[in-house]
Amino acid sequence: MKRLLKGILKAILILLGLMIAVFAIVYFVYNEKVPVGENPQEADALAYKMLNAINQKAYEDTRYLEWSFAGGGHRYKWDKQKGLVVVKWDNYSVNLNLNDTYLSEVTKNNAEVTAKEARDTFHIAWEYFNNDSFWLVAPFKVFDEGTTRSLVTLEDGSQGLMISYSSGGSTPGDSYVWKLNEEGFPVNYKMWVSIIPIGGLEATWEGWKTMENGVSLPASHKIGPISLSMGEVRAYN
Repeated sequence: MKRLLKGILKAILILLGLMIAVFAIVYFVYNEKVPVGENPQEADALAYKMLNAINQKAYEDTRYLEWSFAGGGHRYKWDKQKGLVVVKWDNYSVNLNLNDTYLSEVTKNNAEVTAKEARDTFHIAWEYFNNDSFWLVAPFKVFDEGTTRSLVTLEDGSQGLMISYSSGGSTPGDSYVWKLNEEGFPVNYKMWVSIIPIGGLEATWEGWKTMENGVSLPASHKIGPISLSMGEVRAYN
């Protein structure tokens, strides 16, 4: 038995070593430093071009947004006007109040939960919403409070729009470099975010659709071999 346990432990250590080696190789091959942006006034002009392409006015007038994330595991209905979001996952349903989380309500299997579980669940719902809504409406957040805009030169020689967040959301300090097509629609961005150790990871923004109220929203994203569907996206007043 001792020999078997030693063999298992040795195999685990070898596997762990291989994983660390693979991560180190991937890190040194793919990790990019945060670029230094410039020309903030020209960056603002490019940001406005993007907002015009995806119809910022229609987004501002949108009252309700519906979508899902994580393979449909997280489901949302956001009342932008009242700052209320219904967040559902597993057996939980949270009526999340974005203006005052203490006014939020939590049920599990259609029944009330304890005060401690409610507090913990509010936090989880808030984190889910911050992350999953960003994958839907990030282009509309380029002039949010605490953002700076600048230009960087991309590998193909075109200008990328760099957005850095000094505040807001769950991970302030993150930066993104957007690549736009000729019409101003986002094609992809590269990320420098605290929750991902590899800088410059690229995610596509695909399947842009014009909603019933005129705003344009993405249907999916790809990060390498991983696909992220936004589910059945709706935007209406």
